[in-house]
Amino acid sequence: MLSRLIRLELSEAVSIFDLNKSIENALLRFQHTVRKGRADRGQTRLAPGVQVELQRLLHGMERPRLADVRHRLEQFCARRMLRAPSRATIYNFIARCPDHQYEIPGLPDYVRTALYNLDPAGTVPGHQLAFYAFQYGDTRAACFASGLPWLDLDHASRMRGWRPRTIGLLHAVMRHRGIP
Repeated sequence: MLSRLIRLELSEAVSIFDLNKSIENALLRFQHTVRKGRADRGQTRLAPGVQVELQRLLHGMERPRLADVRHRLEQFCARRMLRAPSRATIYNFIARCPDHQYEIPGLPDYVRTALYNLDPAGTVPGHQLAFYAFQYGDTRAACFASGLPWLDLDHASRMRGWRPRTIGLLHAVMRHRGIP
């Protein structure tokens, strides 16, 4: 009698713990709680006019104070009845702000030599110009790159593939110019 009772309990236990059925029940229970990603994920929500103004404010030779940039941007947005971006949004925009573009034929010979595998008739973004000049150029090319706008140097410092000696030189230039 005891063995029959144990067999009965085991057969019920197997049916109670049916794995496939449990998974189906869990999927049905949780399907409405799965969050969908935002449709605009990875894209900025700044108004196009605000982006243009922010880019204009950031494209100077020296790094502006963030408080000044934010104040001017708040004034710009207030005149147009737009919402001013937060500090974090401005910092995120700095990392994605378009670089300056340089015509390769207009660059000095020693810099063009450092750009050894680029089309000699094309253009080069500022961060790539700084990278090539520091990595592959001579002292004159590194000096030229040291005088590039702050945004180009900042973006170049975020690139991968730097040799330790040249990234150290770039960081020294940035520290001297007050670029964090």
